Amino acid sequence: MTVAVVLLTIAVVLLVALLSAVGAGMLARIDGATWPTVCTRAASTFAAVLALAAAITAALSPLFT
Repeated sequence: MTVAVVLLTIAVVLLVALLSAVGAGMLARIDGATWPTVCTRAASTFAAVLALAAAITAALSPLFT
């Protein structure tokens, strides 16, 4: 059961990160940014969401042990 919850959580975090990156890239493209800038903004948004998820996990891990 625990492995299933961990895998589902990882999948949800990756999905949210991917959707955030797509949204940031789309907004940058609508704003008139070039394709390299769009890719950079999307990649930085993806990395930021993953870093935020890792920080939240690290902060909450003492509560679950």
